[in-house]
Amino acid sequence: MSSQSNPSEVQNQSGGKSGRARMLISCPDRSGIVAAVSHFLYEHGANIVQSDQYTMDPEGGMFFIRFEFDLNDLEKELPVLVEDFARVADRFDMKWHTFRASRKKRLAVFVSKEDHCLLELLWQWKAGDLDADISMVISNHPDMRELVESFGIAYHHIPVTAATKAEAERKQLEVVADKADIVVLARYMQIISPKFIEQFPNRIINIHHSFLPAFVGGKPYAQAYTRGVKIIGATAHYVTEELDGGPIIEQDVQRVSHRDNVDDLKRIGRTIERVVLARAVKWHIEDRVIVHNNKTVVFN
Repeated sequence: MSSQSNPSEVQNQSGGKSGRARMLISCPDRSGIVAAVSHFLYEHGANIVQSDQYTMDPEGGMFFIRFEFDLNDLEKELPVLVEDFARVADRFDMKWHTFRASRKKRLAVFVSKEDHCLLELLWQWKAGDLDADISMVISNHPDMRELVESFGIAYHHIPVTAATKAEAERKQLEVVADKADIVVLARYMQIISPKFIEQFPNRIINIHHSFLPAFVGGKPYAQAYTRGVKIIGATAHYVTEELDGGPIIEQDVQRVSHRDNVDDLKRIGRTIERVVLARAVKWHIEDRVIVHNNKTVVFN
C-alpha cells in the first residue's frame, strides 16, 4: 500500500534555508530504492545535501530513508516534484512524506505544576536551539502564567477535574485547533483521551521517568530509593491509547548509588527528563523520526 503526499500535505518544518526540503520514506526492502530516489531527485533539479538509511532486514524487511535536498524555486517546484514522485512510490510500495525545511512547526506545550521540562523547552527556544514556534502553553494550574508570558507566549489556564475532564478537553482542542502541529506534554499530569489522540497521531510527545512498569503509582522515586536502584532515567515517546506504551523516541539514564537520597534521585531525574524531552522534540521538528508499528527509526 503506498501513501502519497500532495501539495496540501507538504507540511511545515524548520531548517533555515528557504530552498531546502526533506523527504521521509519507508517501504519493503529491495534493491534499487536509493538509486531510484536519488535519480528522481537529480532529474528534478534537486541537490541532495544529506542522506540516511536503515534496513530492518536485507531479506524481506523494511527499509527507511531520510533525504534533505535543496531545490531552486522551492515553492513552485516542490508541488511538481511531489506529484511526479507518486510513480516512484507506487513502484516500491512506499509510504512517504515531504516537508519544507523553512517552515517551523508550531508547538502547544501542556504542563501541570512541575516546570523543569517546560523551562528547558523555553530556554532552547529562546536561544534558537529549538527551531520551532511555541504558539501556546496550556495548563490545568495557573502557577506558570507569569513565567510563560514573560517569554511573550500565550498561556491558557484550563482547570481539569474528574467531573469536568471532558469539557476541559473540548476547550483544549478549541484552543489548539489550527494553531499547533505538535502537542508536547511537559510533565502534564493528566491522561489524554483517545479522541484527543486521534487529532494528533504520532504528534503528541510525552516524557516520564523510566521506572515504569516496576514502580507505578505515586512517589516512584521513594519506591526506587527503598529498592536501592542503581540506574535512573527518562523516556520520551509518542502518545497512543496504550498508557505510556507508545513508540519510544529517546531515552537516557544516569548511575546513582546508596549515597543518593530521595531528593537526589528526584533532582537527577528532573535533569534527565528535561534533556530527553528536548531531544525528542528537536528530532521530531527536524523530521528525523519515522514510526513503524510501535517502534521508531530516529536519524539523529
